[in-house]
Amino acid sequence: MARILITSALPYINGIKHLGNLAGSMLPADVYARVKRLEGHEVLYLCATDEHGTPAELAAAEAGMDVRSYCDEQHALQKRVGEEFGLSWDWFGRSSNPQNSELTQHFAQVLEDKGLIAESVDEQVYSNADKRFLPDRYVEGECPVCGFERARGDQCDNCGSLLDPVDLKNPRSTISGSTDLEVRKTRHLHLLQSKMEDRLRDWVDAADNWPSLAKSIAYKWLDEGLKDRAITRDLDWGVPVLKDGEPREGFEEKVFYVWFDAPIEYIAAAAEWAEATGGEWARWWRTDKGADDVSYVQFMGKDNVAFHAVSFPVTILGSEEPWKTVDRLKAFNWVTWYGGKFSTSNKRGVFMDQALSLLPADYWRWYLMANAPEGSDAAFTWEGFQVAVNADLANTLGNFINRITKYTASKFDGAVPAAGEPGEAEAWIAAELEQRLPQLVAHYDAMDFRKAAAETRAIWAAGNEYLTRAEPWVKYKEDVDAAAIGVRTGLNLAVLFGLIAQPLVPFAAKKILDALDVPEDQRNWDFSDPKALLDRLPHGHAIQPPDVLFAKIEDEQIEEWSARFGGGE
Repeated sequence: MARILITSALPYINGIKHLGNLAGSMLPADVYARVKRLEGHEVLYLCATDEHGTPAELAAAEAGMDVRSYCDEQHALQKRVGEEFGLSWDWFGRSSNPQNSELTQHFAQVLEDKGLIAESVDEQVYSNADKRFLPDRYVEGECPVCGFERARGDQCDNCGSLLDPVDLKNPRSTISGSTDLEVRKTRHLHLLQSKMEDRLRDWVDAADNWPSLAKSIAYKWLDEGLKDRAITRDLDWGVPVLKDGEPREGFEEKVFYVWFDAPIEYIAAAAEWAEATGGEWARWWRTDKGADDVSYVQFMGKDNVAFHAVSFPVTILGSEEPWKTVDRLKAFNWVTWYGGKFSTSNKRGVFMDQALSLLPADYWRWYLMANAPEGSDAAFTWEGFQVAVNADLANTLGNFINRITKYTASKFDGAVPAAGEPGEAEAWIAAELEQRLPQLVAHYDAMDFRKAAAETRAIWAAGNEYLTRAEPWVKYKEDVDAAAIGVRTGLNLAVLFGLIAQPLVPFAAKKILDALDVPEDQRNWDFSDPKALLDRLPHGHAIQPPDVLFAKIEDEQIEEWSARFGGGE
């Protein structure tokens, strides 16, 4: 049994997340965590709301609330919606909790002692209308790289470039909209990333298990030369800047930059979890406490890779303390919405709570993972969603479960028949499983989620082909025993289909396994003997047909949703 630490990029506190956020971090992390638990490994899956920085202040102001109350409300909402989507976090923390503040102060002190943090004078945008310095996200303007007109001061949503507010063309204040801006000098703390460039390159070179997307982004930043970055901001809301436990002189009205403290929350979330559950967080994060045998996997969208492959490792490695670093960094491209990006700030696309108001979570989970944005950006379309749900879930999985369980109830008194001996059809499906089940496991091990979903679909399809070959309903007319082997094998296939469905469509999987009365402690994955899987249910075992698992999506629904949310324009 291995120990696997899993983190997904922290969702910003500024509103419930859209399906693009879900597909690029939290959902694949959940699927992977579920797989590893089913395989019997010890898993700690951590996530948290990212609550500091400009987005929180802006969103709170727009909602007419103080920042703390706004964050309290939004954390509860994001936690609830995530759980309704089946996200199986072991802990969903908050970057505004004391554990993160303490750890952030610790790292800042240690890094400064190591010569990796220094004060320096910066040029920063000042708004005469607002009478204040503007942190990066309080400034918008034209991206100097791609020309996008609504680039933020820290990053361009269009091309993904990391920016500085002073680089923007035609800048304006997001507070007042004023263009009466000027550049003034102010003091900030800087993380001296340039001093760590060689060590960081060696570390990335040794990262054999990173997918090519993550590694290529890391090398891009290294090849361009690491720049020292300011890690403080002129804000009220955030982790205060201290020195030796006291407010740092000249920094009383500044806080740490959100991208300095947010990744530290991965560690802090484990500390929160330990405090709440009695667990031991250090055995997951400190190599001197046993974390050297932990496999640490991170999930995130491609726009977050630079911070996780450069800035956070500088913090961890630069401390020269025995912290666990990431082993596998799984980066995703974007899910696009009719030619553009999903966007929280622009309220563009379908958001998690809206999605759940239309259809159960499994519909969305299946489509997003079956079309995971791994090799390239993946376009969400209503028509593609409809086809995937109807063909894969309703026709292939749902129809199989419905046919075999109802036929068992009708002809075999709802019990697994004992009669009949395996023949050609059973040999064929056994051979299919011997080939496909190891491939399924291998795809998950490689974190190739599209391929894993495709293999899952192929196994479901093989089950339908088996019933076509076995023809129990035809044979029943002349030879009940010949029909019995087809029904028994079909029921055991239904169990298998429920088992392999658990990571992707957990709610439907539970309905299947409950209907087949499979004990909770027998729902793990053990595919070492595929033939045995075809006769695992006790003969005479009672089953109950489940309700319809998946309703088909009708054209009228697609028309309604397109009109409501957009699409096709």
